[in-house]
Amino acid sequence: MTAATCADTLAELSRLGSPTTKRTYERHGGDGVFGVSFADLGKIAGRIKRNHALALALWQSGQPEARLLALMVADPAALTADQAEQWARDIRWHVLVGYLAALVGRSPHADAKMHSWMRDPAELVRESGYSLVSHRLKEQPDSISDADAAKILKVIERELHGSPNRARAAMNMALIAIGIYKPALRADAIAAAGRIGKVQVDHGDTACKTPDAIAYIEKAAARPAKGAAAKPKSKPGASRRAQ
Repeated sequence: MTAATCADTLAELSRLGSPTTKRTYERHGGDGVFGVSFADLGKIAGRIKRNHALALALWQSGQPEARLLALMVADPAALTADQAEQWARDIRWHVLVGYLAALVGRSPHADAKMHSWMRDPAELVRESGYSLVSHRLKEQPDSISDADAAKILKVIERELHGSPNRARAAMNMALIAIGIYKPALRADAIAAAGRIGKVQVDHGDTACKTPDAIAYIEKAAARPAKGAAAKPKSKPGASRRAQ
């Protein structure tokens, strides 16, 4: 049944593809994409809800939007450490990274994978690790202690410029997240950003920009807090989402 459902879902994704969206995704590094809008993917995910078996089959298909949908419908409680690891290493389209971080961030493997992936030399795996930092701080700031966040901040300052392209973008966003969601470390984050200087990221043929960390932190900190912390308007992975 899962295989048939996977085939049906792939057929639906193919039908929903748009040439214009396909070209946009291709500019963002998507290879073999159908061009399914995020709005349509969200509708399909809402209909499926949680279906981990289907998520595994969709991921196995290798099709980029099917993998994106897999990350939307996978069950974080059912996700194994091996599955998380394999998925991180399978990613070839960086748009998937934020969705993987959101999934793993809700799983029992969040802390272990975050620390492991942050040290990984592979570009998109390291990006996944630092995206996990941002996701966890945004959704549950106390899931990372101030002491651990301070250590991460030092690693970012030491290693950012020597890291691969997409990892640099994620490290910059993690620094911003520390500055926003860890008030005790805000001054340290701003000081580190000043020492790091301009972060160069090649976004390809897109309109994406690399945020200035100091300006971003100060602007976010000046907004009235909602609940425990003011949260940016963007959804997980939005900084990497095709625009």
